[in-house]
Amino acid sequence: MAVLTGLTAGGKTWTPKFVQEVDKHKCIGCGRCFKVCGHNVLSLMAMNEEGEFVEDEDDDEIEKKVMVVSQADNCIGCESCSKICPKNCYTHTELDS
Repeated sequence: MAVLTGLTAGGKTWTPKFVQEVDKHKCIGCGRCFKVCGHNVLSLMAMNEEGEFVEDEDDDEIEKKVMVVSQADNCIGCESCSKICPKNCYTHTELDS
């Protein structure tokens, strides 16, 4: 199978790696990845003590907020999110064409 590749401005071959998931147990919800992603791929979600997502953010059961991949189809494969993540929460893969 062929792999999706591109070229840098300098003509070097570049293979994008697209975000697959964020490890919700490692994520501290700092928002650095959200700030560097210009393609609306990520969003912050509230979690309770059991590690389950909570829909009502006004709920008293919220333990913390973590980043999730909400719009994976918008990812361009630049890996900026994982490069800035202080907890190494991200998993990326190449796209097989």
